[in-house]
Amino acid sequence: MKSSFTHFLIAAAVLVACIAGYAVWYSVIAGKSRAVADLEQQISDASENVGNVASVRTALAEIAGDETKIRSYFVPEEGVVAFINDLESRGTAQKTTATVLSVATGGTPARPTLLLALSVKGTFDAVMRTVGSIEYAPYDISVSAFSIKQEGKGAWSAVINLTVGSVSAKSKAINL
Repeated sequence: MKSSFTHFLIAAAVLVACIAGYAVWYSVIAGKSRAVADLEQQISDASENVGNVASVRTALAEIAGDETKIRSYFVPEEGVVAFINDLESRGTAQKTTATVLSVATGGTPARPTLLLALSVKGTFDAVMRTVGSIEYAPYDISVSAFSIKQEGKGAWSAVINLTVGSVSAKSKAINL
């Protein structure tokens, strides 16, 4: 009988050792599973961030195109001479003489403007077509003052004060 009891004790000891080993390995595997789950979450977060960065870059690229389009409605500081030439050529196209009398800067640093005084001479129809062409030019233009007078038979003269939206050389476009 002693031998059966000894076998039982040995079997019980082996069972306890197996249960203890199983518990140890279970806790080790559970710890590794938590570490893997944490890494999966970090990978998921990083992938989401990469997706967000890609969508932001796409949005910025679209906005940059829009910004370029919007900027074309404003006269940059370095483009004043070209703008004046454009105004004068609009007069020539309508068979009038358009002359810029004065140019000044105005507005605020956040919203700079150019203040122009312009003289247009020609027939009444041509002067009015020139004024319309200038007023509806693809720029941020507003007419602040307008006067017209007849200088002789068929000869008219108009003086137009314009406020034109401008952009400073310091303002930068969106860089991707």
